[in-house]
Amino acid sequence: MNKSKIFYALAFGLMLAPLSADAGNVTITVSNSDKVQRQELVEVSAQDVYARLGIKQGDKFIVKNALGQQVAYQVTYDGKLLIDASVRPGGTADFTVMPGEPKPMKTFVCGKQYPERVDDIAWENDRTAYRVYGPALQRTGEKAYGIDVWVKNTPDLEVEKRYATELSNHPKIEELKKAGKTAEAVEMEQETTYHFDHGYGLDCYKVGPTLGCGTPALMDGNEMVMPYCYKTYKILDNGPLRFTVQLDYNQFNIGGDKNVVEHRIISCDKGSNFNKMTVWFDGLTQPSDMVAGVVIHSEDTKSIVCGENYVIYADPTDNPAKQNFQIYVGVLFPNGVKATKTMMYDTPANGNAGHGVGVITYQPNEKYTYYFGSAWSKNDVRTMNEWKLRSEETLNALQVPLKVTVK
Repeated sequence: MNKSKIFYALAFGLMLAPLSADAGNVTITVSNSDKVQRQELVEVSAQDVYARLGIKQGDKFIVKNALGQQVAYQVTYDGKLLIDASVRPGGTADFTVMPGEPKPMKTFVCGKQYPERVDDIAWENDRTAYRVYGPALQRTGEKAYGIDVWVKNTPDLEVEKRYATELSNHPKIEELKKAGKTAEAVEMEQETTYHFDHGYGLDCYKVGPTLGCGTPALMDGNEMVMPYCYKTYKILDNGPLRFTVQLDYNQFNIGGDKNVVEHRIISCDKGSNFNKMTVWFDGLTQPSDMVAGVVIHSEDTKSIVCGENYVIYADPTDNPAKQNFQIYVGVLFPNGVKATKTMMYDTPANGNAGHGVGVITYQPNEKYTYYFGSAWSKNDVRTMNEWKLRSEETLNALQVPLKVTVK
């Protein structure tokens, strides 16, 4: 071998040496400078972890906590490694990542489209569930614009079971009604419908032609412009720790702009009462006011709180006198808003009295992010005071994230 070849071989070996030295286990340290306990998903670059482990992207690895137990993790569509971290006030939590085959992981978050139920897309985590309405519903003419809430009081995933039970009994119920067996039909419906609580939660939140819980809308003067149901969708993440879906909507006109298209990316994490919403518009050429918020129902117009960078509400449900519980809903704006306020209808319609919203000035081509969510008085948040505290602490956590280091 001549001298030049020896020189290049040595240089190439030196270039590889640092990577070989760094390859091995990776330590991820999560630090909490806050004065309160923090429990949330943290994100690190998956590419960085693969490189430090000396393995190829997509190869299997294991994550262990400080006790040596394997913990669930997820690599997201946008290249983040998610770990569920619990960190005491002023404390740190260490996780070790190593090559290997992980044990089966429990799924805490998931979602799917239900074409058998007019194209609903429903998702849930270990606290609550949500759904948005699709093109099949729009074709029926039913006006349901906003995001729906399904309350639950179990950490188990059970939305798919609700749909299956509800839909499988529709034909039987209709047969009983046609046969004049009304009492039997009512009994079967009450025993199987997801509009009744059978011990795990139910659907009793009214949406209709409103923002529901957390939907965005551009303003055209004093009117909210909502693009009806989604047109197309793509599920980007589906557990075990995060669900993410992209929704694209039909074209609409606003002001002097024609054929504006709205896009949303919604993600829901294990353990959180709130979803992350990122919204943007194609075809919008001028700045426009945009609102996001919650519907205020006529049965209770007093339990709305418009705070600094948040709006929360104690929703009375679709039947306050008989349900005798509340659904807590809210929207958080960690990036700030121009104002939070109520927008009440001159004439309430179908039980909808108005909205509580945050107002921002949306700039063309901007992607704006905020958070929307819910809780149930029969589950983990018993009172409106608790919901206010939960919302304020979540907002603070978004503005002061946990510090994550990788070495």
